[in-house]
Amino acid sequence: MTYIITEPCVGVKDAACVDVCPVDCIYTTDDDDMFFISPDECIDCAACEPVCPVTAIFAEEAVPAMYEEYIKINYDYFDK
Repeated sequence: MTYIITEPCVGVKDAACVDVCPVDCIYTTDDDDMFFISPDECIDCAACEPVCPVTAIFAEEAVPAMYEEYIKINYDYFDK
């Protein structure tokens, strides 16, 4: 299981999640409009979830239906 960053992060890119991640598995580039969590590197510690100021991070199995498309978006980001 991994954590998924969803639509509320788009355009915000607050790095609080990056700062608390113990395995540095949250990525972005200057061209990206949000952050992404590597499903291969995430250790499911949940440290990122409570610090997100826009409530954009969810455990994969708990992503709200309205944001489910972000599961695929996240996995596709790392399949480049």
